[in-house]
Amino acid sequence: MTKPIVHAVPSLAVSGPQAEVHSLLDALIAKRLEEVAEIEQMVQRYERRIQKEEQAYRTMSTLRKLLSGKKPDHHAAVEYIHYVKKPLEKARKLREEIARYETMKQNGESIED
Repeated sequence: MTKPIVHAVPSLAVSGPQAEVHSLLDALIAKRLEEVAEIEQMVQRYERRIQKEEQAYRTMSTLRKLLSGKKPDHHAAVEYIHYVKKPLEKARKLREEIARYETMKQNGESIED
């Protein structure tokens, strides 16, 4: 008689879904970190551009200053909110999300939004 075929279940089969979840969390964390880096670069580019504009305005002659004018303060404030404050708030939320994913990864919890 032939012996029955017995499949040995490796111990990795139990942790297979767990390993898959960890790899998905790692990918998600990496993606969020890239988004945070992009946001910070965008804010830095905006701040450099504003500094250059302010420096160019300061170096102008009085007549050119009168003719060119300067942005009203409320316009500068709205630009700051749009280009700096809101993106940095989004980056802060992404960092909180990353921290939550890290704790899930350490504790072995499932992803719940």
